[in-house]
Amino acid sequence: MQQQDRVAGADFLRATACLLVLVHHLVLRIDLTKLGEGLRPTLTALRFGNFGVAIFFILSGFLLALPFWRALDAGASMPDLRIYALRRAARIAPGYWVALTVGFILSFTLLGHALTPEITLRYASGFVFMSQWHWRTFFPVEGDGPLWSIPFEVTSYLLLPLCAALLFAMPKTRRSPLVTRPAWLAIIAVTLLAHETFRALAAPDEIDRGWQYGMQGGAKEWMPNYNPIGFFAVFAFGSLAAGIQILLPRARKISFDVIALTCLVAASLHLPLAAGGPWEAYGWLGIPYDFPLFPVLIAVTLVALSRTVLLATLLDNVVMRFAATISFGIYIWQDIVLTTMQTIDPAIFGIGKDDPLPDWLIGCALAVLVVVLIASLSHFILERPMIRQAARMTRKNSTITQHG
Repeated sequence: MQQQDRVAGADFLRATACLLVLVHHLVLRIDLTKLGEGLRPTLTALRFGNFGVAIFFILSGFLLALPFWRALDAGASMPDLRIYALRRAARIAPGYWVALTVGFILSFTLLGHALTPEITLRYASGFVFMSQWHWRTFFPVEGDGPLWSIPFEVTSYLLLPLCAALLFAMPKTRRSPLVTRPAWLAIIAVTLLAHETFRALAAPDEIDRGWQYGMQGGAKEWMPNYNPIGFFAVFAFGSLAAGIQILLPRARKISFDVIALTCLVAASLHLPLAAGGPWEAYGWLGIPYDFPLFPVLIAVTLVALSRTVLLATLLDNVVMRFAATISFGIYIWQDIVLTTMQTIDPAIFGIGKDDPLPDWLIGCALAVLVVVLIASLSHFILERPMIRQAARMTRKNSTITQHG
């Protein structure tokens, strides 16, 4: 996204999403039953930092759909899918492939798993972004659990232009917002129907199902509720929000500050309110993270923040902008760091101690420093050069097309 196209509030939400997921994985490493009554509810609520995954999907759907909606409303052709694909590949693939490979190597070295054909198959399926369709490959590697969501998101990247093509197939005279936005709602409805079909046809058996049987047991526990079609429904709500945002007047109003703050607070309350239920916070049709209410609140927050007078400026501060810049690295490297630290020193997060809090806090501080360092290196040495190279290539291709 070019600087002039920056959406106010997007950096804050991106940073919040990656930090929530990081906190989620940190809280997983402390025994909540050994904490005092005063601290336990807070950390239990932060355990639901996995809601950050839904924020990522909403945000991606919003930002990637903007060019499609603009072209659609202008009566133009669909954006160049070669450019779209190249930029997505440059943004996601290099960092993901490196983290995936490191996690794969760690799985049969430091973590002590046997290098079986099945582990190799999981890695290979993850490498080509096809691990999301079966519980056996759901987690591509043992050493980096969060990577499960990247192939899920790639599926959404593919489905977005396919679904948008249905709208572009309409005659230009019928492409009014009163037609295209409800049509996108119909696409979401069809997506939910497909999600329900997947749930009915792809339910795993009960053998070794559950997190006590490791990552593949956890995958059987999550599927079929966790599937790429259901997550596209979350992504599609973000895309719909983009279609609504570009219809709003560009003038900033304090009323949008009120709306954004109200929705942000309401979304934040989902974390403590989810306590006592399943950690996945399954919502409507079994889609996790309180679907559809939480995604809708985030989508409305994003739309409103883009038109706020003050709130987005306060939230998109220097710290959050930097966190947003390295957010992908934070997401893909955090579990490698935490798992490696815990394997080398099992007591580093206070595990097994009657009072784990002091050691857990020290371990968390060290882990955050290492994660931020690796994420920064990943961004500035690997990710940013590839993104810039893709931008140069797409600009060159656009120039050739215009003058050819």
